[in-house]
Amino acid sequence: MSVAVVVVAYLLGAIPFSYLVTRRWARLDIRTAGSGNVGATNVLRTTGPLPALAAALGDVGKGMLAVWLGLAAGGIPLGSACAVAAVIGHCWPVTLGFRGGKGVATSAGVLLMLMPKVFLGLLAIFVLSIALTRIVSVGSLVAAAANPLLILWLYGGGPMLAAGLALSGIVIFKHRSNLRRLRQGIEPRLGQRRPEGVR
Repeated sequence: MSVAVVVVAYLLGAIPFSYLVTRRWARLDIRTAGSGNVGATNVLRTTGPLPALAAALGDVGKGMLAVWLGLAAGGIPLGSACAVAAVIGHCWPVTLGFRGGKGVATSAGVLLMLMPKVFLGLLAIFVLSIALTRIVSVGSLVAAAANPLLILWLYGGGPMLAAGLALSGIVIFKHRSNLRRLRQGIEPRLGQRRPEGVR
């Protein structure tokens, strides 16, 4: 039963909302546009704010649903496992040949359902970081780094901390190219077009 629920959580995470929204909205394959990332930030840059909002809400919602299923079937331990499974599904979706997004919106959804206090704290950190730098990836990376610390402070150890560490590790790993561009000083800011050849 537990394994089946985790598999369902992965499959929920693997629903590629950014791909589906851009296909429907602009007849565009998001994997071949902008950065090539299957995520809401790339939808924003390539298709506009309304499709980006739709994609982000879909990614948040699938994370929430995955955790809700886990909590209903097995409490905090299974809910924590489903949180990680959903983000893995988003980042490495079987539906798109294991080429997915970077896990930020789906991580937000699972945290909102599993650890709402952590979600609110990270949302504040995310927004403040972007306000100061106008770089979305900075907000994502700073929030990812703060995530385990907030969990430890607000909820202690156990399966939620283990899930938080896994989520942060996944998000930071998926932002490897952003970290490289940040070191080079060429990471695009909000409203700035990505330079040709930069992915």
